[in-house]
Amino acid sequence: MATVLAYLETSQGKLKKSAPEVLAQGRRLADSLGATLDALMIGKGVAALAAQAGSYGPDRVLHVEHDALDAFTLEGYVKAAQAAVQHSRPSVVLVAASVVGKDLAAGLCAAEGLSLLADVVAVSAEGGKLTVRKPVFAGKATAVLSAAAERVVVTLRPNVFEAAEPTGASPPAEVVQVALDGVGGRTRLVELRAKESEKLDLTEADIIVSGGRGLKGPEHWHLIDSLAEALGAVKGASRAVVDAGWRPHDEQVGQTGKTVSPKLYVAVGISGAIQHLAGMRTSKCIVAINTDAEAPIFKVADFGIVGDAAKVVPALVEELNKLKE
Repeated sequence: MATVLAYLETSQGKLKKSAPEVLAQGRRLADSLGATLDALMIGKGVAALAAQAGSYGPDRVLHVEHDALDAFTLEGYVKAAQAAVQHSRPSVVLVAASVVGKDLAAGLCAAEGLSLLADVVAVSAEGGKLTVRKPVFAGKATAVLSAAAERVVVTLRPNVFEAAEPTGASPPAEVVQVALDGVGGRTRLVELRAKESEKLDLTEADIIVSGGRGLKGPEHWHLIDSLAEALGAVKGASRAVVDAGWRPHDEQVGQTGKTVSPKLYVAVGISGAIQHLAGMRTSKCIVAINTDAEAPIFKVADFGIVGDAAKVVPALVEELNKLKE
């Protein structure tokens, strides 16, 4: 029987937010292809996550353990992934298109001679063929690609696909440790320096407040600060704001920034260029505040307020603070 292999990224002893998304798509593809679904984790101590990964519905959970896999290195992780591929013999491998996932997918394809369908936002299977959709030309168009569901790696754009929910399957998924004879390689991680920041990464946030050029200047960014504080939100920004130097690039939402899918996304002074919409349109609830009633952002918004942010935001903050009291 054919197999779909879903790589689950982990960090600091936890499954990344992308893991349930990859598993959900893996389950759909496996059912469409009449295949079984294997989940794969690579690292040091990832066996402790096997039960959690198994709760999302795979048929088996494979894990490759080694002390040298404590942190990601391309050579080490590719070697571990090769061991899993040789054990599972999958027709399709699914990987989140994260920084690590893109690197791993490309390395695995080169090492095993597999085909690659990268950064897709939709994937389906029928008659033994995969059909995927991916943005091209900075999100201005969508390419539709087809390939045989055989020896192919597909990278899924994070925060686009619906995540799987724990199934509480009984019996639980079989857990299998894949043997690895050393990691080797010409490179080793000497030191990892994390950026000193207490704020949650945009891609992991449940509530985001983003500002755009409609704020008219960085001196008005305090409106975003106050609304984010009142909502307990992480702050984001449009490309125009980042290019103008008002905010750092790690806050940029959009085609050339980060793709997010929070429970609540508040867009303040953002017109809604297609590049920005590509990075946030899967948000569960979108609230837009803009002076232009014809702004494209209102076409995707669940709630829209036509008005000056300088007047609307302070009023919202006041009401939110009253609710807290």
